Amino acid sequence: MSLTVNLQYTGSNGSARKFVEEMESSGIAAAIRAEEGNERYDYYQSLADPETVLLIDQWRDQESLDAHHASPMMAQLAELREKYDLHMHVDRFTPLDMPEDHDAQFLRR
Repeated sequence: MSLTVNLQYTGSNGSARKFVEEMESSGIAAAIRAEEGNERYDYYQSLADPETVLLIDQWRDQESLDAHHASPMMAQLAELREKYDLHMHVDRFTPLDMPEDHDAQFLRR
């Protein structure tokens, strides 16, 4: 059962965007994507609020996420969040037990 964590990073003067650029250029984001159990690690820029970046972070299970949280990369992440003075909002989601075609009538493929 996958779990998805949405993290909104908010800063000022483009700091959230600079944070993402450093996460990518430093290789930290790539290292997280390569961790056992990581299924998705993607950043998105908000159109409504240019000072907010959304991270969609998906893991195979809680154990994989716990291992990520215990990794040395978390110290690097915390250091970068401090460097760019970012504030965070976190939402966590788990899949519903529904047939895959439950929402098919609402989707355009």
